[in-house]
Amino acid sequence: MRQAKTAYSGFLSGGGIPRRHDPHLLPLARIKKIMKKSSVDVKMISREAPLVFSKACELFIEELTKRSWNMTIQGKRRTVHKEDVAHAVATTDVFDFLIDLVHPNTSHHVDLNEDLEKKQ
Repeated sequence: MRQAKTAYSGFLSGGGIPRRHDPHLLPLARIKKIMKKSSVDVKMISREAPLVFSKACELFIEELTKRSWNMTIQGKRRTVHKEDVAHAVATTDVFDFLIDLVHPNTSHHVDLNEDLEKKQ
């Protein structure tokens, strides 16, 4: 019990959840791996390219989350559901490329890793 008090003392004293100190929030190694798997022609990737992709992904996630949250609020709920994301995608033109991945009111599951495996 003493260890638990020490481990959570920063959290309980108002320190909050420890955050990464990196300027990027997404794992750069994973981004680089996805970039390399995207095409057999991609051989070399500069150090800056994954950073740019990381920031772009963060902005994309933020925008989609905001729009999904608006759907959640309209439904008078406090939890974002798959249907909220699907509705946000369906009502925003810029997200049209995702329309086949999200299907509102269905239990259809799309395996996102399947596309990456097919390209290999």
